[in-house]
Amino acid sequence: MKRPLDVAHDPVADADPDWMPTPGTQVTDRIQLGDFLRRRREALRPEDLGLAPGARRRTPGLRRDEVAAMANMSTAYYESLEQARGPQPSVAILASIATALRLTPDERNYLYLLAGHAPPTPAEPPDYLDPGLSYTLDAVAATTPALITDDLSNVLAQNPLNTALFGTFTDRPGHERNLTWHWFTSPHWRSVLRSASPEEEEATSLLYVADLRATATQRGHDPAAATLVSDLRAASAEFAEMWDQHRVSTLRCSTKSVFSEQVGRLDLDCVILASPLSRQRLLLLQPVPGTETTDRLSRLLPD
Repeated sequence: MKRPLDVAHDPVADADPDWMPTPGTQVTDRIQLGDFLRRRREALRPEDLGLAPGARRRTPGLRRDEVAAMANMSTAYYESLEQARGPQPSVAILASIATALRLTPDERNYLYLLAGHAPPTPAEPPDYLDPGLSYTLDAVAATTPALITDDLSNVLAQNPLNTALFGTFTDRPGHERNLTWHWFTSPHWRSVLRSASPEEEEATSLLYVADLRATATQRGHDPAAATLVSDLRAASAEFAEMWDQHRVSTLRCSTKSVFSEQVGRLDLDCVILASPLSRQRLLLLQPVPGTETTDRLSRLLPD
């Protein structure tokens, strides 16, 4: 039997030689989890947490019993995690440990992944707009139609070129702000965003569905995601059939031919930028080089 000490270059101190991993988890992940917890515990100073430094501490940082007390769990259970033993910790346990160890958001996400759980996605205020994406939205306003959505594809902000091309989304009620909803329920929307072939249109539909499934799972199927999925299934047989295929993918966007009543055909390369700091995305429609799109876009805005 391969032991934890045989598979780690930097083994966990006191690892149980008879330890067996929880079914479905990686041995190396469990050992790395224990090592990560130990190192983060040792990096904390007792005085930073309002604890007495003590003159006879045998190890740097906090003691295991101190972390366990702050995480509201038994010392024996916390020790089992550091020593690569015991059952897979729950998300509630991980949240308590992350708070006790004062983990940064990146460290917290890493902790969840090591333990075999999806990192929690923090809720954002209804009026929150990612500052980095917002800056970029304004910076490209003169040449590139762009908008910002949340991870469910609800439109949060548009620059003037995007509004001139597609109309205002941000003040619409309910699902009328949602790009996935429009794709599956509005023939007019598909006529504006014309695909080169039925195969390309089907591929776009599958990407919308696969991205929504991934997002709904990341959100823990919260009410907003669950309602959107339920309403789309009821409104679109195409969506319902594709949803049942259980595909998962990050949203990607290909070159689009957009037809404007004011200036005609616009050939646009679609680029999606996801913020590392929020759930939000910036969707850019860049003019395809060598076409008349740049000139035609310039005529959409008043002088």
